[in-house]
Amino acid sequence: EAPLDMRFDSSAGESVAELFSRISAEELTQLLREYGEEPQARRLAEAMLTQHRQRQLNTAGDLRRCIESVLGMRKTGSHPATRIFQALRIAVNQELEHLERFLSDVLPRRLAAGGIAAIITFHSLEDRMVKSAFRVDSLWENLTRKPLTASPAEVRLNPRSRSAKLRVARRLPS
Repeated sequence: EAPLDMRFDSSAGESVAELFSRISAEELTQLLREYGEEPQARRLAEAMLTQHRQRQLNTAGDLRRCIESVLGMRKTGSHPATRIFQALRIAVNQELEHLERFLSDVLPRRLAAGGIAAIITFHSLEDRMVKSAFRVDSLWENLTRKPLTASPAEVRLNPRSRSAKLRVARRLPS
């Protein structure tokens, strides 16, 4: 029953609870569609904000129960809250903005020619960004035409590896 936070650094940025206090249903719907790829984003956003306004959404457990009440439970695959928690975490930590800055500014300046960059992603938007950076930018020789993914044996031992994708590229001379 952790607080509704999800920040990597609790002293930086806003928590999920603070996000819920200032965001509109339309903005939350867009966030859930874009980062969570959630087809029922509108219904879910309205339910989440209604419960938050009624002070019924204070912990991660409360949020999980809210998501379950709107989306129901799946018989197989990941829990319906997984994508939603990931979407909210991506938003409050500005993960895609940080990844973009890393790919466009930090990595090209810090990695010497001939150096190898290996990046593991866990979300389709992250993977698209890395794939695009390695393909579009003439600074990189893409060493993995398709991303490396966990084997079925690895997924059995480590279920979180299920969505991991590894892309590798070599820094070319500029």
